[in-house]
Amino acid sequence: MGVLALVSAVGLVVDDRVLVGAPIWAKPFKFSVSFVAYALSLAWMLSLLHRGRRAGWWAGTVVAAASAVEMALITLQVVRGTRSHFNQATPFDNTVFQIMGGTVVVLWLGALVIALLLLRARILDRAMAWAVRLSSLIALAGAAVGFLMVRPTPEQLATDNPTVVGAHSVGVPDGGPALPVTGWATTGGDLRVAHFFGMHALQLLPLVLLILAALAARSSRSPRLAPLARLARLADERVRLRLALTASTAYAAVFVLLTWQALRGQALFAPDGVTLAGAGAIVALGAAATVLSLRTSSPGEPSPSPSTPDSPLPTTSHSLPKLTG
Repeated sequence: MGVLALVSAVGLVVDDRVLVGAPIWAKPFKFSVSFVAYALSLAWMLSLLHRGRRAGWWAGTVVAAASAVEMALITLQVVRGTRSHFNQATPFDNTVFQIMGGTVVVLWLGALVIALLLLRARILDRAMAWAVRLSSLIALAGAAVGFLMVRPTPEQLATDNPTVVGAHSVGVPDGGPALPVTGWATTGGDLRVAHFFGMHALQLLPLVLLILAALAARSSRSPRLAPLARLARLADERVRLRLALTASTAYAAVFVLLTWQALRGQALFAPDGVTLAGAGAIVALGAAATVLSLRTSSPGEPSPSPSTPDSPLPTTSHSLPKLTG
C-alpha cells in the first residue's frame, strides 16, 4: 500500500485525466493511504493478543490479502480509464465490481474475527483494553456503511439497464461540487463521511488513551505540572477507564449522527437545525461525562495496585495496572 501510494501520487502529477469529477489517481491514492493506517493499527492490535494468536494471524492475513485484491482491481480500472465502483457498463466492468464487493465482505469478516478476539484478550490496563475493543467495533460499523452505497438510487431504478448502480452521494449525483482532497459532496449527503470517520476510530481512540497514559506518567515525574491540568488524576486507572468509555460513546454518537445526516441528503457543512441539535447534545453530554469521569476515588475507596501490564509495549516504573478480567 505504501508503494501504491507513491505510484498514485506520481499519477496525480503526470496524468491529467479526470473521472467522476476528480483526478483519476485520487481514489487509489486515498485508498492506499487509508489502508496503510488501517493495516498498521490492526497489526499493533494483533500484537497485543496472548490467546488466539494463530486465529489472529489468519484473520490479519485474510484482511491483507483482500485489501491487496481490492486495490489491484481499483488500479486496473484506473489504468483502463474507467470507474471501479458501481460500474456495470460492460460485463467485464460488472465482474470487476462484483469481485470487489466479495473482497470487501471477506475483509469485513476478517476484521470481525479480530474484533471478537480483542473482546476476549487481556491487554494493557482496562482503559486501553476497552479503547481497543470499542474502536474495533466502531471501525466495523464504519466499514459497513459501504454496504449502503451499493443500493441503487431512485434515478437508477427509473432507468432501464443503468450503467452505474449505487452511489457515494445521497440526493445528488456523484461527481458534483465537492470538498477538495476528500471529494465529499457539498450540495448533498455523502456516505463517505461516516465511512471515513467510523473506520478511523481504529487509530483515534487508542491514540487518546496513549496520550492520557503519557500525561499521567509525565505528571508523576513532574508534580509541578499537575496543578495546571490536574494531570495527576489520570494516574488513576478508573479515571482513564471512564474517559475511555466517554470518548468511545461520544465517537460512536458522532458516527451515528454523520450517517443519519448523509442519509437525509445533507452535506457535511450544511446541517439543518435537527442535526445541529444532535451535535449540541453530543457535545454537552460528552463534556458533562468528561467532568464526571475526572473525579478521583473517594477517600475510603481502595485504589488498584499497579502491576506489570500484559502488553509487549515498553513500560516505565509508573507502569499501568494489569487487566485481570
